[in-house]
Amino acid sequence: MRQLHRQHIWLGRFLASDPGRKRLEQAGKATLSLMTAVFITLILLKMNQHPSITPAIISGMMGMFGIVIVLDGTKNKKKVTLLWIAVSVATGVTVGSLLSPYPYAVNVLLVAAMFSAFYFTRYAIRYFSIGMASFMSIYFSSVLKLDVSQLAWFYIGIAIGATSAYFYQFLLFKSSTQVLKRSLISFHIQSNVTFTILLKAMEDPASNEKRRKKLDRNVRKLNEYARTLSVDMNEGDLKDLWPGMEVSELRLYVFDAAMLIQTLSDSLKKLKELNVFEQDEIREVLIRVIRSLRDADVLAENYEPKTLEETEKALQQLRLMLMKVMTEEKDPPRWIYLLRRIESISNHVLRAALSIQQALKGKKESVPQEEIECAKEEKKDKPELKGLKPSTRKGIQALFAGGLAILAGELIAPAQPYWVLLTTFIVQMGTETVGRTYLKAFQRSIGTVIGALLGFGLANLVSGVRPLEVVLLFMALFFSYYLFSVSYTMMSLFITMLIAFMYDILLGGISFGLMGARVLDTIIGAFIALLVSALIFPKKTKSKVTDTFDDFFDELSEYVESYLDSFLKEKKKPLTVRAFDLDQKVQTIKDEAQSILQRPGAMTKTDLGRWLTVVTAINYYAKHLLASSHRRNEPFPEELQKGIVTIGDKLTQNIESVRSMMKDPSIHHDLWSLSDERKDIETQAPDRLKSHIDVIHHVYYVWKINQSIVALGEELGGSIRDKDKGSDIA
Repeated sequence: MRQLHRQHIWLGRFLASDPGRKRLEQAGKATLSLMTAVFITLILLKMNQHPSITPAIISGMMGMFGIVIVLDGTKNKKKVTLLWIAVSVATGVTVGSLLSPYPYAVNVLLVAAMFSAFYFTRYAIRYFSIGMASFMSIYFSSVLKLDVSQLAWFYIGIAIGATSAYFYQFLLFKSSTQVLKRSLISFHIQSNVTFTILLKAMEDPASNEKRRKKLDRNVRKLNEYARTLSVDMNEGDLKDLWPGMEVSELRLYVFDAAMLIQTLSDSLKKLKELNVFEQDEIREVLIRVIRSLRDADVLAENYEPKTLEETEKALQQLRLMLMKVMTEEKDPPRWIYLLRRIESISNHVLRAALSIQQALKGKKESVPQEEIECAKEEKKDKPELKGLKPSTRKGIQALFAGGLAILAGELIAPAQPYWVLLTTFIVQMGTETVGRTYLKAFQRSIGTVIGALLGFGLANLVSGVRPLEVVLLFMALFFSYYLFSVSYTMMSLFITMLIAFMYDILLGGISFGLMGARVLDTIIGAFIALLVSALIFPKKTKSKVTDTFDDFFDELSEYVESYLDSFLKEKKKPLTVRAFDLDQKVQTIKDEAQSILQRPGAMTKTDLGRWLTVVTAINYYAKHLLASSHRRNEPFPEELQKGIVTIGDKLTQNIESVRSMMKDPSIHHDLWSLSDERKDIETQAPDRLKSHIDVIHHVYYVWKINQSIVALGEELGGSIRDKDKGSDIA
């Protein structure tokens, strides 16, 4: 299989998808927990000749909630939240059953549950889970018209559902170590797929636009896997898998591997444009380096040392070739710097891989540490934001949206007035801005329309074949959760299909008018959520995006400070965690700006498009600081250290100036170009051939970052300060 995924790119992509099989595991747990709870409760009901199946429905709901809406970060917290959800569902069923004859009281309870779910998240995420469980249990109690006389059976069903969720969540699927191991396998497969595409591009002298797009797509996917993997790593799981390895070592290896592939992708395009591959020697040595890295299964149990030995020999060949060109050529060609970058990062990957292998063999002390880093790093506390907290704003919006949804439901569908309310509640989840609410409302409406058509057709096609309908119902449930993080539209589609099967099973048939009414309710509920988001304490998308830009520059400032600080003293601050954090913040900016950027011409007609382009470039350069970084545990020569301090101070000033101008367009600041500092560093830096510290190489991307910041600052109204306007650092 290993050789097959290297030969067939499509197979590799398939095998690498769903890193750690987390989506599969979560969807499987939710579906199995619901099925187990329902079937056990049905068996008990049948044994006691109970005429109703509603306790089984409540049991299944509890079994599903115990998996899906338990959002805490640790296992112990999840166990506590699961217990509270069971209590919340039992309370909701009790109150909903008792008050079902009093619709106004039910209305108040549902809106209160919506408000609580959002408002109390300020204290802990579990309060959202408890509030949502209350809402859904009251909702189902009113819709199903639960009989108070059956409360004992409902409590039994809730207990069975909670037990089922506990079994699948904490006993059967208790180990997260295997998730980490599978995530690493997915990362390696995706890396190998991308290496294979790179090799094909090098072996083919002609440029291929289709292959270039495929390469870019796979590089983006690999970066996504690296971010996910970095978050998943923890000391406990790693000690279970490989006792001799540190999180810092593995995280650095993943970072270097991802950065190498991104560097290769960018550099090979430029090398091709410069016709460098017409020189057989260069092309062959690069192919040798890439192929040896692709074939090295660093974490494999049956690892073959000769694979990394081949990489070391290939890199040595590349290094000698570079030295020859640098010594013989008075004016080295442009492409030499591209090859130096490839050689530098490839060497980092090699050293990290060797370190990991030594750690796995229990000989970790024999390998010099190139970067000592903590898995966790203390962050400075941020000042509390003024104005309404997001939880308060969301809670108030829920009050207004809930009231409007109930009113609309009573006017449109008095027989089932709460469907509009349910949609409104769901669309409000996880949508802080107007733009995000619009996207979610649109996606849910589209998914519901398509799902209603497919569900209505399938339900009528298999109507009366109860076993097949039940199988299709559970399949729809599984795929709705499996595709949730991939496409909210697809998730909505399968949820609507599930509802169609439920209606057919519970009501003995389904009509086009009934499904049409549910589609209309969904669209109206989504519209109400959007309307309230836009009118009641609205959080404009542009404002939220500006906040995310500010978070990025705040992290960048600390990152660059830590990097430059490593030139001044031996003890280095961790950088790998910060590099992944920067990457995640850029992704957050893109997510928050999605509703704006999807408009035609948005990237060219708005400042946002330009800001995003510059920040993406800065993030690229920032990652290269670590990928090409000075990793020897020793400071720069003393004669350069004063200049490094000045550079750090001025660069920090530039970042703060840009942050200030982004927040308030009326403010304008002067910016430092750092041209004089760059000239001094490059003049005083020791010759690369005479020193083991290549100073110019290690600070190159500092200049690139500053150039990008200055360019952005000028667009925001700033101006470049020349040396005559003041040399002191305020």
